[in-house]
Amino acid sequence: MQENEMKQDEKEVKQEGKEAEAIKTDEQQTADKEKTVQAKPKAAKKKKLQELEAEIVALKEELAVSKNAYFKAYADADNMKKRLQAEADNVRKYRIQSFASEVLPVLDSLERALDVKVDDQNLKNYVKGFEMIYTQLKSVLEKEGVCEIEALDKPFDPNFHNALMQEKREGVESGIVIEVLQKGYMLKDRVLRATLVKVSE
Repeated sequence: MQENEMKQDEKEVKQEGKEAEAIKTDEQQTADKEKTVQAKPKAAKKKKLQELEAEIVALKEELAVSKNAYFKAYADADNMKKRLQAEADNVRKYRIQSFASEVLPVLDSLERALDVKVDDQNLKNYVKGFEMIYTQLKSVLEKEGVCEIEALDKPFDPNFHNALMQEKREGVESGIVIEVLQKGYMLKDRVLRATLVKVSE
């Protein structure tokens, strides 16, 4: 009987041990599961972070390309604007050029007519009229920036003078304009017509 009780106690102890082991195993499994569950979000977060960092790098590169394209387009537009402005300024500045070129021979003819000496009183009245027309025409051209090129007794300059003849003249250095054959004119800073000259040898 006592033996039976001992066996029964041993069985109960073994049973309790098994139950305790089972509880430990369950607890361990639960802990392992929790660790796994905790590890999964960490891995997922790490992966997501890497993806976001890669996306940021890609967006930065794209932004740099877009900025470069923008600055290039802005510079091109600015250059185009400046070029068009310069062309418009030139058109305004030299708008009278073709007209002035056509009028210069008329001015030459008036000067030649006024150089003729007349004694007849009636003709002198006409000459006064021509003088008035000549003065007005010259004044209008000067207002638009057309002015005569000073050449007589100046050193010959191929940028403004066109030498038709050379002549040796006493007391005059070589390369000096000694006679103006046809007046030359400037339109602001541009040569409208070069002065035809005779130059000393």
